[in-house]
Amino acid sequence: MSPRKVRHLTMMVMSDDGRDQRSYRVRVATLRLAAAGVLLLALVFVAMASSWWFVAARAQQAGELEQQVARLEAERGQIATLVQRLEEVEGAYNQLRSLFGSSRTDASSSVWLPPPTATRTGTSRSRGVTAAPPDSWPLTERGFVTQQLGSTGDAPHPGLDIAVPTDSYVRAAGPGTVVDAGDDRVYGRFVVIDHGDGYSTLYGHASLRLVERGQQVRRNEVIALSGSTGQSTAPHLHFEILLNGEAVDPLTLVTQP
Repeated sequence: MSPRKVRHLTMMVMSDDGRDQRSYRVRVATLRLAAAGVLLLALVFVAMASSWWFVAARAQQAGELEQQVARLEAERGQIATLVQRLEEVEGAYNQLRSLFGSSRTDASSSVWLPPPTATRTGTSRSRGVTAAPPDSWPLTERGFVTQQLGSTGDAPHPGLDIAVPTDSYVRAAGPGTVVDAGDDRVYGRFVVIDHGDGYSTLYGHASLRLVERGQQVRRNEVIALSGSTGQSTAPHLHFEILLNGEAVDPLTLVTQP
């Protein structure tokens, strides 16, 4: 049995002028082994490159997560600041509410609530209503005067604006007769009372009227509930005192509790 023939690969290298010539003889098995080694190195390089890209992507994600954590920490700080500000605003609001007074029941002895019938025209004798100047505070609460008699820019302001919660009792500043009651573009739901001797009062921006035109009312009788109807930006009572049709400062006749 003849021995197995070993295959070789011969490579010849020759210079351009043909004077120098060299030949290299390499076993085919060696070339295959070398090619396998190169392929293995290439696979290792590809695996390392893939691992590097994976690590880089993870590093980028970690950086983004750190930024998100920092942003959340900043937002949490802003929320804490907002909570503190809300507490301060709530405290200021409670102080403002304390200025309004909260003693409806304390003032009930000086308040006449309207009877259940809607119209009581011509009952002055049975109720003993007599004419008198309006000298009583028009609310059962102290309220907070936001604007007095004067001018707002170019427009005159003929009375008091008194901030109170919605549906506070509005009462007649004096005995008299309701000479007008309705809805107005500016004053919203309003009531006008004639007190005699040239005096009349106007109550505006009510949420509900409890009296009608021609009805006679006592001093301190509840005639409406406060609101924000008409040209109004917040719940309040607009209160005017007129003498012979001219506005007078209400604080010269009535005293805020």
